[in-house]
Amino acid sequence: MGARYPHTHRSLVWRGRRPHARSLRFVASVVPSRLCGGPGSAWAAWSKEVVPQVLRKLPGAEVDNIVATRPETSVVWRPTVVKTPAIVVIVVWLWRLISGTIKTLVRHPVACAVAGSAGALWYLAGWRWLVAAYVAFGVGSACWALADAASYGRWVGWPLVSWARWMFVYRRRWRAVLVGAGLGGSFWGRAYVPDVRRVRSTRLADRVTVKMLAGQSDELWADRSPNLAHGFGAVSCRVSVIRPGWLRLTFPRADLLAVTITARPIPRRPVTGAVEIGLDEEGRPFRLKIHGTHVLVAGATGAGKGSWLWSVVRALLPAQEAGLVQLWGLDPKLMELSYGQQLFTRYAARPLACVELLELAVTWMQERADRYAGVRRDHTPTTDDPFVLVIVDEVAFLTAYQADRQLKARILAALSTLTTQGRAAGFAVMAALQDPRKDVLAIRNLFPDRVALRLDEPEQVDMVLGDGARDRGALADQIPRDPDDPAVGAGIGYVRLENSPDPVRVRAAYVSDGDIRQMVARYCVPMDKRGGRDGEDGGGCDGGQPDDTDGGTGEEGGEMGGGKRNGRHGSGEEGGGAL
Repeated sequence: MGARYPHTHRSLVWRGRRPHARSLRFVASVVPSRLCGGPGSAWAAWSKEVVPQVLRKLPGAEVDNIVATRPETSVVWRPTVVKTPAIVVIVVWLWRLISGTIKTLVRHPVACAVAGSAGALWYLAGWRWLVAAYVAFGVGSACWALADAASYGRWVGWPLVSWARWMFVYRRRWRAVLVGAGLGGSFWGRAYVPDVRRVRSTRLADRVTVKMLAGQSDELWADRSPNLAHGFGAVSCRVSVIRPGWLRLTFPRADLLAVTITARPIPRRPVTGAVEIGLDEEGRPFRLKIHGTHVLVAGATGAGKGSWLWSVVRALLPAQEAGLVQLWGLDPKLMELSYGQQLFTRYAARPLACVELLELAVTWMQERADRYAGVRRDHTPTTDDPFVLVIVDEVAFLTAYQADRQLKARILAALSTLTTQGRAAGFAVMAALQDPRKDVLAIRNLFPDRVALRLDEPEQVDMVLGDGARDRGALADQIPRDPDDPAVGAGIGYVRLENSPDPVRVRAAYVSDGDIRQMVARYCVPMDKRGGRDGEDGGGCDGGQPDDTDGGTGEEGGEMGGGKRNGRHGSGEEGGGAL
């Protein structure tokens, strides 16, 4: 020590009750002179001016154990101890006891009632009656569960599971996990963590209601969602806002969407609003709004875009048969919609025919808007003014990958016009693409509702669903994939609707080749009601379809080479009828 600090030959220790003139002179002159090379150094000059001011601003503090052996050693202060009257301490502890008891009764009414009833029964009737009551309760619960498992789980089973996980999982680990994740805080030397207000468990997930600390934001919690998932032993954690200052953390426990969903039943009555296309992660039917919006579906090759397109077509077929809806299909790849082109009122595949069909839709829309001007502000589907849905499979073939610049400009102009003016007039666009970058589809922000299927990069999630979507739990880049089984993860996606910033995890139903053939046999559009067919009539309602064997090849249905559809899952480039 002496070799490194030649002026320091011993530790400088001072104890005192209160800073005074001698201590100021000692700290401001002796310490710098011994540690930093003499009284003329810059540190010594700074100490003579600043240290006395700091000491004077701390009246009542007691300096304790000043040990100066290194230049960077800081002064340690012991806070002043104020003797509190006993009556004040008693009142504070009584208040904490009363408030804690009330909080426990409010948060755990059932558990408190059970514990109180058991104690009262033991006190009034003895332990034998208590044991008999527990036996009777167990027998009654078993009978109830066997007779009606759903109601038992709703009123008894899952509330017990919720309480148990609250006590033995979240409450035990809560402080340690949140401090480790950086979600705790300290104020005036006291540590604070957000408060757990409710835990609701189901067979699929735990939902934890949290009251944030003052000054925290949901973005901060979304950034820490991986920490929370690992801390509580969950696969993932999704953060959603309930109201200002309150969050809901969802920890999945099981995945209903891991299994392929069969095609949804065709509606018995015409439906033009929200149509059922699959299931959400709660196992409930998910309905996607089509009329009055535009939908963009983005996903990598084999992600299952065809499932979303065909599920929408399947749900709208009764409405089209009733004359309330017209389905227009654009299939520049000739691999997906062509398999059931008899279901579309108008169909196009070649670039020039696609341009003409889009421009025809713009013409119809503008004509209808002229009639509605000053008369009405929204559209109601009728047989005279049906709802027109333009479905475009792989829109990038018409925009980014189109070699003819004039055709590309016309296509972009028509799509831009439809997506900006078509909603009120009863025209909607549903487009699917693989690459969501701006240079591929510059008008992606004109689609209010968007679906992100499996994507290749984390950055693409926010490109499709908007900024912050991935932080809110839309992990589309982590959707599983198995090259040996195309069904794994196909059709699973995150939906972000126009009126909700929180993404919803959904799996669209798989519409097989057999389902499409049945749809054609039942809802084939008659020849006299079809419009232009890109130079082909697409075959009549009694023919033109591939044979009935799974995996069969048929040129008239649009199956070709490596992109052919098979009876179970799509294969080849883009799956050619992938899930």
